[in-house]
Amino acid sequence: MPWRALPGEMPDPYRVWLSEIMLQQTTVAAVKPYFDRFLALFPDVEALAAAPAGQVMSAWAGLGYYARARNLHACAKAVTALGGAFPRDLEGLRALPGIGEYTARAVGAIAFGLPVVPVDGNVERVTARLFAIDAPLPGARRTLAAKAATLNAAPEAQARASDFAQALFDLGATICTPRRPLCALCPWRPSCDGAATGAPERLPVRAPKAVKPERHGVHFLLRDRAGAIWLRTRPDRGLLGGMTELPGTPWTDAPWNVPGTTGNGQDALPFAPLAAQWRVVGTVRHVFTHFALTIIVVAADVQDFSALRDGFAADETGLARHALPSVMRKCIELDGRETGSRE
Repeated sequence: MPWRALPGEMPDPYRVWLSEIMLQQTTVAAVKPYFDRFLALFPDVEALAAAPAGQVMSAWAGLGYYARARNLHACAKAVTALGGAFPRDLEGLRALPGIGEYTARAVGAIAFGLPVVPVDGNVERVTARLFAIDAPLPGARRTLAAKAATLNAAPEAQARASDFAQALFDLGATICTPRRPLCALCPWRPSCDGAATGAPERLPVRAPKAVKPERHGVHFLLRDRAGAIWLRTRPDRGLLGGMTELPGTPWTDAPWNVPGTTGNGQDALPFAPLAAQWRVVGTVRHVFTHFALTIIVVAADVQDFSALRDGFAADETGLARHALPSVMRKCIELDGRETGSRE
């Protein structure tokens, strides 16, 4: 993994912190290209702090959970204000924007050798199996965190806190896996209560997932005669805050009434941003953390954007420069003419 220090190297707190923020709610495979891109654009915390917010959001676009990008930028500014060095204690790390208990422990253990145990999903699973804790998640999280804090009690683990924390992550990711744990290879098998039950894969127990609410919206794909697309910026606060989007309706509980061919004008589509020959090009379904969204995408070609005020025109070949979240990229790609996708 590109953020790991090689044998004999000292961990770089900037790289450790950047990787931990990116890895929240995201897979290693998804993060790797973003991590490399960020380092190329922002090689150190001062460069990240000095970058325009739009450039940071654009570099993050597609990685999801966009509040992380805003907090990442704010944190870089806070660290730069401290002289460019991350605090070396948990209290100082927790005081930074976007850093909670887990991230403070991860950065503290990996970058600075603090003898603490960061508890991510992998460590949670290892702990549940080691102690055969069958209380369901998420209610059991406090119990699991307390038990996980004892995993590094041995002097050898405390003396090599950075190696121990990363080895614990790797144990969960490669051996103590969710469905088919490789117990025969596990160094903790002799003392694992979960393995002793004969069915460690059933742990941790998870409470049944609640059904996500369904929400609905309509977004408008407008092109002018030069092929530019009309976009706008979402408010800084809230879901996808500060990101770029196609203009659209609010996202509501009830579906919007959109006929397949709307005709010329706004009579058949009164919530459209202007009168045009609208056509439905398809639907996009996107699942967020707390709800599922279905978007109807309608498109139209216009001579120019002079009738529009809220937004800006973007050349389709340069869309990768804009902070388009993946749900909006899906909407644009429905029309089959978008050529500026990020590689």
